[in-house]
Formats: sequence, structure tokens, C-alpha cells
Amino acid sequence: MKLRILLIFIVLSVSARAQHTLSGNISLENGKETAFGASVYIDQLKTGTTADTLGNFRIPKIPSGVYTIRVSYISMPTIVEKNVHIEHDLVRNFVMKSGANSLDEVVISGTMKEVSKLDSPVPVDIITAKFIYKNPVPSIFEGLSYVNGVRPQLNCNVCNTGDIHMNGLEGPYTMVLIDGMPMVSGLSTVYGLSGIPNSLIDRVEIVKGPASTLYGSEAVGGLINIITKNPSKAPVFSADAFSTSWLDYNLDLGVKLSPAQNVNAILGVNYFNYQNPLDKNGDGFTDLTLQNRISVFNKWSFNLKNNKQANVAARYYYEDRWGGQMNWNKSYRGGDEVYGESIYTSRFELLGNYQLPTQEKITLQYSFSSHHQNSVYGNVPFLADQKIAFAQLLWDKEIGKHNLLIGSPFRYTFYNDNTTATRYLDGQDHADKIYLPGFFIQDEIKAGAHALLLGARYDYNSRHGSIFTPRAAYKFKFNQTDVVRLNVGRGFRIVNLFTEDHAALTGSRQVIVKEALNPEQSWNANLNLVKKIVTGNSFVGLDASLFYTHFTNRILPDYDTDPNQIIYDNLDGYAVSKGISLNLDFNFSFPLKIIAGGTLMDNYQVENGSKFRPVLTEKLTAVWSVNYEIQKAGISFDYTGNMYGPMRLPVLSETDPRARRSPVWSLQNIQVTKKFDNGIEIYGGVKNLLNFTPPANSIARSNDPFDKKVQFNEQGQVIPTPENPYGLTFDPSYVYAPNQGRRVFLGMRYTLH
Repeated sequence: MKLRILLIFIVLSVSARAQHTLSGNISLENGKETAFGASVYIDQLKTGTTADTLGNFRIPKIPSGVYTIRVSYISMPTIVEKNVHIEHDLVRNFVMKSGANSLDEVVISGTMKEVSKLDSPVPVDIITAKFIYKNPVPSIFEGLSYVNGVRPQLNCNVCNTGDIHMNGLEGPYTMVLIDGMPMVSGLSTVYGLSGIPNSLIDRVEIVKGPASTLYGSEAVGGLINIITKNPSKAPVFSADAFSTSWLDYNLDLGVKLSPAQNVNAILGVNYFNYQNPLDKNGDGFTDLTLQNRISVFNKWSFNLKNNKQANVAARYYYEDRWGGQMNWNKSYRGGDEVYGESIYTSRFELLGNYQLPTQEKITLQYSFSSHHQNSVYGNVPFLADQKIAFAQLLWDKEIGKHNLLIGSPFRYTFYNDNTTATRYLDGQDHADKIYLPGFFIQDEIKAGAHALLLGARYDYNSRHGSIFTPRAAYKFKFNQTDVVRLNVGRGFRIVNLFTEDHAALTGSRQVIVKEALNPEQSWNANLNLVKKIVTGNSFVGLDASLFYTHFTNRILPDYDTDPNQIIYDNLDGYAVSKGISLNLDFNFSFPLKIIAGGTLMDNYQVENGSKFRPVLTEKLTAVWSVNYEIQKAGISFDYTGNMYGPMRLPVLSETDPRARRSPVWSLQNIQVTKKFDNGIEIYGGVKNLLNFTPPANSIARSNDPFDKKVQFNEQGQVIPTPENPYGLTFDPSYVYAPNQGRRVFLGMRYTLH
């Protein structure tokens, strides 16, 4: 009896310790291609692998048991097989099929059509909400700090407003869209990038290079398309709250509503508050602008007859921000006793699309934004009102191998402020009203591994007349792992200095506009290579680009001719932005993932025979993200960072003691996240590990912001005095990095599906 029990125990022990292998092949539904890089994952063991170039996979050391197997591949629905009994070595083959839910790697920004990222003839970078969570931020503006070739640039040391630089080109060259609608432009290029609830962002698509053929003015350097969540697929409830040791607080809330069978909606709220003035660099000014901001976003989707759809969304945004001398309060607003920059922003947006009830694929897209600003910079008021209405009809038509997209956009811009931008010879303000009707056509021709995209756009600007922007793109797909793309196009932009360049409003420099400013125009070429390399159960993704932009007209501020002036005029020459960009994505068989990228660029302008580099354009950028998970414990570690190379800085004169070049500087962060089975995540970490901040003397003459002790000669030039030995005036435009040093953060996130 004892011997029988012992034998049974030995058999059971051996069975419990028995380990098996799951292997097989993964192919695509056409039967001609393998699903290289497809992921195979066993839920209960929290382990998995990826398919090699032949589509083969192998997972060893699996104990006997019953498991759930998940197979996923880009742009295709995940295959889920439950109750798979593994009692011995098992061979399983899978076929990946397309379907309605295949949206994981689908992009729309490059061609205005849903297409898998790999098949898009225009290279598109995707930033998911999960990536943004690797370093929690109160706005998408800061979240883009860790995207290769993209740099959020602060334009003022005092009020901390900024814009997005792309491949070394200034913020006004980057168009920001919400769900494909041109919502963030003009005034909101500087002030409207904050306040989009992170909880409602599905992904962010980034296109580098001109996209004016499809999107019109401003899309010269590229575009950023913020895609909000589909209400029918959004979580029932989501919440995210965090704070830092600087006592700033951020709250994101999202709720899903389903009032009717074919109607879904999401409601999101973002609230940010910082009321703790700090001056750690000792210059007498706040290091971080104080802010009180709320944004409410509501999106509705309707399922119509014949599989047609309609969406409509609205957002309201209000912000009260100020920065300045530490003893400033609102009683000093607009005066010349204590310096402060105070900005009240009120903004409303409406956007949507409607698929017409016709047999043809015709869609009406529309948007409207109203942006009102009441601000003062010291004793200089800036009151502005901007309204933008946009509508276009899109006709999507396939004829043989030709995939046509025809559009008829119309844009109306109303703008008025209290500056010389809208002041006529009669001394009165006259609102600037611009009508911009247009027409574009795009033809995508596919022939096997080849794809050719041809496009042309014609716009008629009521002020500047006709504008023509052609575009061409070619893609060759070697296989499922290797793709090469070539894009060539033209970009244009209508300039409005006072809505785009914060330096034109702040400080004591006089703004000089020498002549009527013509539209900026450029030609751009981009060569892109995507390749994936398999090494065992791991793979490396490589994405490399060469880019070149040639401006035939470019409007840049001239800080050098006269230290007391900012001069703008049309370019009498040409300007160039060129460089090389490389992204690497390492996926290992163990739970470690590394994303790294770098961009080396050269920006210069040639005018009147002289060549010079514009201010605040970096030579080198680098970003990285390292993620490691202890899957069974539900704990993950994220290490993110960026690095920027030297920039030429806007010094006031040859005697200005401030450095003329910025150093190579870096912002690095670490985060630990604990996930619980009930949907709660707790995260914490340290931002700006290296505690990097710019020099304490970044603001010139911070002790005399109204230049009351500055002496000028008859020509308006500063006279050096014992009190002002370097001959400087107050100037807060010397800014290349945030003043916020090292800080600890702690937050909690909850999602109910």
C-alpha cells in the first residue's frame, strides 16, 4: 500500500514538473506572406514570444495545464483561444485575418484614409496613450518631449507659453489637429496645446514634412494629429490624478455614456492647478508659471443606416496663468510697479463629421473655434479675438488600381487685436478677415509591392491670391519587414506675427515689420526606410529618415541687427533645414523593451550673401524609453529621457555676459507602476533626475523689468553705466529649457471597462 502511494506521488510529481513546448507557424490570410513579428502570449504564465521571418514561433518550458493563447499582429484582430490543454509538445498554426477591429496600427494622417502604418505611402509615427503614461504629464504639450525630432519649446521665461518644434523648424510650421480637424492654429498654436484630457486620447499621429496638399496652411514642417477615443470602445470610467513635490495637481476624468442603441458618447474633464510660487534660481521671478486650468471635452458618435456614421465633439477651455516677480499679485496687473505676465484664455471648439446617405463615400467635415485672450506683459496689454470656421467635403472613390480622394475645403479666419497687426492708417483697429477656399485631389496607385501617391492642391487666399501645392510619394514594400518611402512636396504658410511669436509681445524690444509679409513657401524631400531584424525570439525595429527642406521665403525674427529691436521682413535669399533621423525599437524575449532615437540636423539661412543659423534651433536631439515588467507581480519600471544639442541663443549685444550657445542638456525621469487586478494603478517616481535648469541669469536685467534705470542715447541705443555695465535691457526671450528642477511625483489611475 505504501509502495503504491509512493508510486502515485512520484508520477504526480513528475507530471507536475513536466514541461512542454508550444510551437507552430503564423501566416497572413492571403497565404503568400508570413506574419513576421506576430506576438504569441500565454495569459496564465504571462510569457510569450514573437514569430521569426518565416512565421515560426516556439515557447518552451510550459507546465502541463489549461491555458489561454493570444496571437496578435499589427493591423489585424487578435486571435484568442481559450481552454487549450497542453499535456505534451503541441504544434498549432494560426492564420491572421483582417476585420472590423483591426485598428491597432491604423493611421489616417498621411493620406486622410484609414490604412495600416506599414502600408501608408507617407511615414507616420504613432504615440499611444500607454507611451504618454510612461512619464505622466498634465498636457500633451509636455508629453511630446520624448518623441524623436519633436521638441516642445518654451518661448518665454516668464509665462512659460510655448510651441512644438519639428526637425528643427519653429512651432508655427507645425499644424496641430484634433481628430483631423485644424483646431490648434494662430493664437492657439502658442496657448491652446494644453488642456486636452489625456484620458480621452487614443493616440497621437505625427507626420514630418509638408502636408499642405491635404491640410493647407501651417502644415509646412509637419503635423500632429491628436486622435480621441471612439466612444463605442472607450472605458466605462477612467480617472487619473497625480501631484509632484512642487505642489502642482492634475486630474483627468473620463466617462462613457450610451443613451440609445446606436448612440455613444464620452465626457472628459481635465483640471490642472499650480499655486505655489518658487524662485530657486534667485532671479526674483517665478521659476514655473502659476496656472489654474480646466478643460471639458464631450464627443458623440452615431451609427446611421447602411453602416454610415457621424461624430460631433465640443471642448471648452479656460485658463488663468501668470508669472513674474515673486511679489506680483493681480492688483499690479497692467501697471509698471511690479512686473508680471498675466494671461486669461477662454476657448471653445466644435468639430465633427457626417457620412452622407449616398452610395458614394462622401463625408462632410466641419469645425469651429473661438479663442479670446486678455493678457498683459508688464504694462503692455494684448487683447485678441480669433474665430476660425472650417468645412470640407471629401469624396473617396476607387477606380481600378486608382484610389482617389477629392476634397473641397473652405476656411474662414477672423482675427482682431490691439496691436499694429490690425491697426490701419486711420488709427483704428480693423478685424482681419481671410477667406481661403480650395480644392485638392489625391490619387494612390497600387501595383503589387509598389504604391505611388500623387496629389495637388489649389487655394485662393483673399489677401495673397492663388497658392498651388503639389505632392508625390512613392513606397516599395520588399516584404512584411522592409519598406522604403520617398516623399516630395511643397508647403506654404500665411504669417501672423502676433499670434505666433511670443517674443513680439514681451520684453522691451521694439517690433519692426519692414514690409508686407508674403506667404512662406518651401519644398521638402524625405527618404524613409523601415526594417525589422529578427534575432531568435527577439526583434529589432529600425526606422531611418533623410529630410531636406528648402525655403524660398521664410519669416524669422532678426535679433542681431539691433539689440533693441526684433525685425521681420521677407527673405532675400533662401533657408535650409536638413538632417538624418534614426529610431530603434528593441523587443526582447524577456519583458524588456527599449525605444531610442536620435536626429542630427543642420538649419541655416542665406541672406545678402551671409549664412547664419537661426536662434533656438538645435543640432542634435535624442530620446529614449526603457521599460521592464515583472509580470507576475504587476510591477513595471520606466526610464525615459531626452537630450538636446547646442542652440544659438538670442543675446542682446556683444557685451551681453550670457552664453551665446546653450550646452548639451538632458531631462530624465524614472517611474515605478503597480497594477492591481481591480483596474487600479499606482505610480510614482522622479522627474528631471539630473536636476538640470538653465542659468540663473537667463532673464536679462531681472532687477529692472521696466528699464527705469536704463539710459539711451539719441539713436535709441543703450548707454553702459556703472549700474548697467553691459548695456542691457530687460529681456525674457533667452530661454531654451524649463526652470523646473528635480521633483518627486505620485499618482493613481483607475480604469473600468
